[in-house]
Amino acid sequence: MTIEVATTDLTQTRVVEDPPVSLGEGQARIAVETFGFSANNVTYAVMGDLMGYWQFFPAADDATGTRWGRVPVWGFGVVTESRSDDLAVGERLFGYFPMGPELVITVGRPAERTVADVSPHRASLPSPYNSFQRCATDPVYRTDREDLQMLLFPLFFTSFVIDDFLEDHHDFGANQIIISSASSKTAIGEAFLAHSRGARVIGLTSAANKSFVESLDCYDGVLTYDEVPSLALEPSVYVDVAGNRDVQHAIHHHFGALLAHSMLVGVSHWDHETAADLTVPLPGPKPEFLFAPTQIAKRTEDWGTDGLNERVSASWSRFCDWIGTWLELSRARGIDGVVEVYTEVLGGAVDPKVGFICSWE
Repeated sequence: MTIEVATTDLTQTRVVEDPPVSLGEGQARIAVETFGFSANNVTYAVMGDLMGYWQFFPAADDATGTRWGRVPVWGFGVVTESRSDDLAVGERLFGYFPMGPELVITVGRPAERTVADVSPHRASLPSPYNSFQRCATDPVYRTDREDLQMLLFPLFFTSFVIDDFLEDHHDFGANQIIISSASSKTAIGEAFLAHSRGARVIGLTSAANKSFVESLDCYDGVLTYDEVPSLALEPSVYVDVAGNRDVQHAIHHHFGALLAHSMLVGVSHWDHETAADLTVPLPGPKPEFLFAPTQIAKRTEDWGTDGLNERVSASWSRFCDWIGTWLELSRARGIDGVVEVYTEVLGGAVDPKVGFICSWE
C-alpha cells in the first residue's frame, strides 16, 4: 500500500496497492522500514514538476485524468530479495524512498559506502538522490542516531552546502546573513553552522514561532516578518527558505544595492498568496536557486570524496549533540498514521521542536 498525492492539489491523498513485481537480473527489493517526514518533504511535492521530484517514483494517472505523485522521503530499508551480486539480502540502506512498503531498484555503481539505483527513469535525475548509503560502512551512520539521520541529515546536508557556498564566497562581503523560515530544520542547520564560524545570523519567523527561535541561541537576532524594515541597513545576504514572495520583496526593497546575494532554497510557505506586484523588478541582485550538486562537485574536486565526507561528518556530529537537547520526536505508524502526519505538516501548524518518524508497523 503506497500513499500518493494529487500533484495539482496536495491536500488530496489516495492509497494504492501496487501489483507484485518480479525481479529482473541485476535488481533488488528493499523493504522500507522507517522514514522521517517534515516540511522538506512538502517542498519536494510543491517543487515536484519544477525540480523533477515526481520522476523518482512514477505514479499512474487515474481515469479522470488526475495526475498523482509519490512524495519522496528519506529513510532506512533492508534488502529482502536480490538478483545482484553487488547487494546482499539483509543489507541495511539509507536513502530516498516513496511513502510505501517497498522499492525495487536496478543496482549499479557499487562502492564501499554506496550503491545506486540506475533504473532508466532515473538516469537524468541528480545522482545524490539515486544513491543509497550502506549503513555498515557509512561514516555518518550510528544506530543510536537513526531517527536523527532520517529526519534531519538530508536537511542538514543542505544546510552544510548552503553555509559552505556562502563561506566559499566569503559571505559575498556581507556583514550579516538573514534567513527566512527560521524555525525550519534547514534554516536552523544553516544558522548553527554560520553562527559557529562567527558569522552574524538574523532569523525571520512568524510571531507564533519567535520565542522558540530565540530559545535556540543560534541566531544573533530574531525578527517577525513584518519587522523587516527594522533590519540594520548594511551589506547582507538573504537565504530564502520560506519562498514567501512578499518577504522576498520586502528584503530586496529594504536593502537594495546593499543586498550582496539572494539565495532561493525552499518553499516552506508554499500556500502563501502574495500581495506583491510581481511585475515590478526587484532591486538588488537577482534571486538565485542554490543547486547543491554543483557545490558538492566543486568541493569533491577541492577536498576529495573522503575530505568532504570527513567535514560533513564532523559538522553533523556537533549538530546532533546540540539538537538532541531540544528536539522532540513523534512517531506515526501505519497508513492512517502516516497520512495524518502528511496532512498535519502540509497544513503548516506543526510545533517546530517536533520531528516525525514514520513506520508501517
